[in-house]
Amino acid sequence: MTEELLTPDYVFEASWEVCNKVGGIYTVLSTRANTLQTHFRDKLFFIGPDFWRGRENPLFIESDNLCVAWKEHAAEKDNLSVRVGRWNIPGKPIVILVDFLPFFTQKNEIYTEMWNHYQVDSLHAYGDYDEACMFAYATGKVVESFYRFNLTETDKVVFQAHEWMTGMAALYLQMAVPEIATIFTTHATSIGRSIAGNDKPLYDYLFAYNGDQMSQELNIQSKHSIEKQTAHYVDCFTTVSEITNNECRELLDKPADVVLMNGFEDDFVPKGATFVGKRKRARSLMLKVANCLLGDSLDDDTLIIGTSGRYEFKNKGINVFLETLNRLNRDKNLKKKVLAFVSVPGWVGDPREDLQQRLKSKGKFDTALECPFITHWLHNMTHDQVLDMLKYLGMGNHPEDKVKVIFVPCYLDGKDGILNKHYYDIILGEDLSVYPSYYEPWGYTPLESVAFRVPTITTDLAGFGLWVNSLKNQHGIDDGVEVVHRSDYNYSEVADGIKDTIAAFSAKTEAEVKEIRKRAGQVAEQALWKHFIKYYYEAYDVAMRNAMKRQLN
Repeated sequence: MTEELLTPDYVFEASWEVCNKVGGIYTVLSTRANTLQTHFRDKLFFIGPDFWRGRENPLFIESDNLCVAWKEHAAEKDNLSVRVGRWNIPGKPIVILVDFLPFFTQKNEIYTEMWNHYQVDSLHAYGDYDEACMFAYATGKVVESFYRFNLTETDKVVFQAHEWMTGMAALYLQMAVPEIATIFTTHATSIGRSIAGNDKPLYDYLFAYNGDQMSQELNIQSKHSIEKQTAHYVDCFTTVSEITNNECRELLDKPADVVLMNGFEDDFVPKGATFVGKRKRARSLMLKVANCLLGDSLDDDTLIIGTSGRYEFKNKGINVFLETLNRLNRDKNLKKKVLAFVSVPGWVGDPREDLQQRLKSKGKFDTALECPFITHWLHNMTHDQVLDMLKYLGMGNHPEDKVKVIFVPCYLDGKDGILNKHYYDIILGEDLSVYPSYYEPWGYTPLESVAFRVPTITTDLAGFGLWVNSLKNQHGIDDGVEVVHRSDYNYSEVADGIKDTIAAFSAKTEAEVKEIRKRAGQVAEQALWKHFIKYYYEAYDVAMRNAMKRQLN
């Protein structure tokens, strides 16, 4: 099959998250880079926004000898300000960071051009729209400049744009350099995320929603417009899962040409004795933080569970997780004490000094601190959804509670002031993770969890959950992943299902848990990039064939 596919000579990929770690797309690009770099050997170029002028960006290693002649040409002849270097990740691919601020002076002309050529409606732009589109336009100009200076018509070139933020780059290139084949990947439709986030039922009514009409109602016309028009005009339109493909079909009136499932690399998962040591240290730290906060003496037999990700209370199912814990606290079948962590970055203030002091001292404590369920103070303690729901459920980590819950409202970047470990060095200390998502185009968090051999519970509204359901020999938590059925209206059943799974897991023997952990790792192995990269080669082929047809017309 692969022999017949057209392969590009050069690949350019643009995203707001290149050398800019803000979300799941960073994980997609940074874990896949090594696989593509092995294949294309420095004919792969990532393009990202340059926010870091005059400041150190630990993810970007600037180089004085890469593309020197072109850089000078781009500055003198094309008025483009770029920095070239390497991305500090496995594979070390070449990165071009572009300064897009100068394009703001041409904003109205750019938007007029996009309306005239592609009916992109930028009239209702607000928030991050202008910034993203100026970056996208600048990116298009950079690729055009590179192509004209370094390449010829015989070079086969593919440009891939990620998310609505870079859509304008793909559209500009189709106008300016029609020889370049364009791919657009949406990782979640802006309108779908908006419908779900605004408490409207997304799935049962998907067939009845009109994307354009809903974008007006929810005030996101411009983002929806660039996303929809790019999807329709590019040579190859892609998305990341079948569940998001349904959304694209209904809300953008365009199904994907290829579904690019999100793989990952396991090169950040420690092996052997290192893994065992790290897991031990993570557990001991989590129990220590809990005991200092709660004035308790939870021991290593405690079942440690967690959820994490972006703070989207409903979309990520954080509300269901808290409801589950509340029900679990009263469940007769629970065989162990449970310590649950909710690690989602909120509007965080300072780490708690009273907790820091306890952590420094060697003593044991038998009284809880004030607010014994949060590690850092928030700027909005009285208006936080997690804290509000804990209060509403009456969950206060009382001494008699079998289930204790701790909210860690900050990025685990190794310097938060309390845990002081990176996310990956904490997650492997968990026994079980829970991601009961309502809106989750793919779902890296449960995938990362099983990579660290932590069994996970997710839903069939997550792309990852759907994929797990398609695997052979997958029958629930005993095989490493429990996929709970979730719909618009079965919140309560989902909470009960997860509660029952956790209770059943708490009764497992050490040998059974060991086997489950091994199977969780085996699920992750099936999602490595070496298995999923073939979909990208397929998308390159579709894009190049359609670009040829486009030029003939």
